[in-house]
Amino acid sequence: MTVTFPMNLTDTHCHLDLEQFDADRGQVLVRAWAAGLTRILIPGIDLTSSLRAVKLAESHPNLFAAVGVHPNDSLSWDDDSKERLKKLFFESSGLPHEQELAPALHKVVAIGEIGLDYYWNEAPHDHQRAVLAEQLALAAELRLPVVIHLREANDAPDGDCAQDLIEILGKWTQSLRVDHNPLAERPGVLHSFSGNKSTAEKVVNLNFYLGVTGPVTYKNAQARRELVKTIPLERLLIETDAPFLAPVPQRGRRNEPAFVGHIADKIAEIHLRNPEEIAAFTTANAQRLFVWGG
Repeated sequence: MTVTFPMNLTDTHCHLDLEQFDADRGQVLVRAWAAGLTRILIPGIDLTSSLRAVKLAESHPNLFAAVGVHPNDSLSWDDDSKERLKKLFFESSGLPHEQELAPALHKVVAIGEIGLDYYWNEAPHDHQRAVLAEQLALAAELRLPVVIHLREANDAPDGDCAQDLIEILGKWTQSLRVDHNPLAERPGVLHSFSGNKSTAEKVVNLNFYLGVTGPVTYKNAQARRELVKTIPLERLLIETDAPFLAPVPQRGRRNEPAFVGHIADKIAEIHLRNPEEIAAFTTANAQRLFVWGG
């Protein structure tokens, strides 16, 4: 008799704290573990959601949090925001501020979701860039990788947003190298990447990972699949961005972590591998980036 074991999957971006999960969050997690997930990262989008993400992460050994202020919420940033995010990190680890950082001990494993968004224009671009710079400085201080949001005007594959972001990330990673900060080897991930090949190559050269979400499974996403084909498996992460962007065959439903296997299946098809290999690659990549759970 053949015994089939579930794949070792990781969802590196799931907004599990949002109200769409309030009615059945426990069952969502039951389905996730049954589908073979071993880690889920919950990113904050402002200080309130960052606190919710941390509380959820503290409720289960396989849940982890990122804390940060999304560019579309960057007008909420004030003089106290940086210290409040730092406090969330230390409180989640049980470490006093003066104690040496011990990554395996804490539930906050990244700063995010942060970045630039020139699609919605909820905040002036110069303000978005300034808030991003402050959060990158915090990430360097705490030696936490960043979860980066990039959305171009008109959802174009390239433009001012990508160019501004690459310039900012390039200077930041250079400063990490100058300071001999080990974060230079694992600076972060561009979440739900939808840019072009040039942008992908530039950020991979900066040691960033690229997150792949449900749209890679969509019928009209051939260009995105061609791009994923060019990205080394060692630089890919899989993520649902739940409750948004449900993959085929779940498109049109509320997305949830259990659906991340469909993304692994599509990447396996693109890279001519089997899904178990993709699950193993992306889970190992996530472990290297977030250094979570020991």
